[in-house]
Amino acid sequence: MTQQRPAALVTGAATGIGKSAVLALARAGYDVAINYSQSAVAAKETAAQAEAAGARALLCRCDVSDDASVKTMLAAVKEAFGRLEVLINNAGTTTAMKHKDLDSISGDEWDRVFAVNVKSVFLVTRAAAPMLRESHGCVVNTASIVGLRPGPQPLPYAASKAAVVNLTKTLAYQLGPEIRVNAVAPGWMEGDWMQRMLRDKYRELMDRRAKLTPLKRCVTADDVAETMMTLIQSNRFVTGEVIVIDGGFASST
Repeated sequence: MTQQRPAALVTGAATGIGKSAVLALARAGYDVAINYSQSAVAAKETAAQAEAAGARALLCRCDVSDDASVKTMLAAVKEAFGRLEVLINNAGTTTAMKHKDLDSISGDEWDRVFAVNVKSVFLVTRAAAPMLRESHGCVVNTASIVGLRPGPQPLPYAASKAAVVNLTKTLAYQLGPEIRVNAVAPGWMEGDWMQRMLRDKYRELMDRRAKLTPLKRCVTADDVAETMMTLIQSNRFVTGEVIVIDGGFASST
């Protein structure tokens, strides 16, 4: 049975940007499918918070780089909600790599990063496309500033985010006019992701980046979710675009 409330699917939704996006969608009146791979406890907490905000929450444990699993997930979304207006492709991973040491990354690790960060965007978007066409819905992909300019991130991560940028533009061309496809490209973001990347240098380097940023702080997950909601609810004639969210850092350096 078709529900009156619009529905959204967010991949990589247990923590970070995904969690903020889920809660923003819930507050805006959406029911939300919450995809996760391993973070079951965090995903359940995100679902509980979404339900407290008035949403119906569907937990979807799924490896988004596996086509059969993705198709099963989208079938579950259709059964639960009967519709889909929004897809946020946010699932992502990275890997450890010594700076300027090309031999410190294996082919298997490269393939894993691309499978999660790039292949999943195609697989989930393809599986969601029939419902999105019916609703004239939209897709928002999570790219990164390092997909647009060089940075200190591991090579496979940076290259994968550049691929997401290109895939966003190509999908916008392929899926229009029924479906809009855009992306966000956050800069250095407060939270667990950068803590894992920067380790004991986290606070020092984040503070340095904030001082060099015109808005004098680094981006948060809520900042990213706010921009995603703008692309979802407004900007009806915008597709194929990548919105940088870094407080002006990239344009001032």
